[in-house]
Amino acid sequence: MAIAHSPQFVLDCPDPHVLAEFYGALLGWPSRVHEPGVWMSVSSGDHRIHFQRVDDAYRPPSWPGQDVPQQVHLDVDVADLDEAEAAVLALGATKHEHQPGTTFRVFLDPAGHPFCLCREES
Repeated sequence: MAIAHSPQFVLDCPDPHVLAEFYGALLGWPSRVHEPGVWMSVSSGDHRIHFQRVDDAYRPPSWPGQDVPQQVHLDVDVADLDEAEAAVLALGATKHEHQPGTTFRVFLDPAGHPFCLCREES
């Protein structure tokens, strides 16, 4: 028997609205305000990602360096890496200069969190 259920990611950030809009558009999930300016989320109904404001203490990860480790990141599957890259860049992502593989691409969301677009396996 499970002790817990429904795992959810919570990302610290300077502006929850920006990240909720970004990930909502990326995943096609609606955003929801829980506490204006402090706490927002996006959800498919089954899965959720939350965003919480961290004021002056927030420092974006410095991946691949370890001065400020990434701690957690999201991988999302895509059918076409080139099309998905263009789409996330249009949403406000930044392609990271360090690209360690060929079946995935590393990007930074608007708050600097790394995430990867991964080519779907056939």
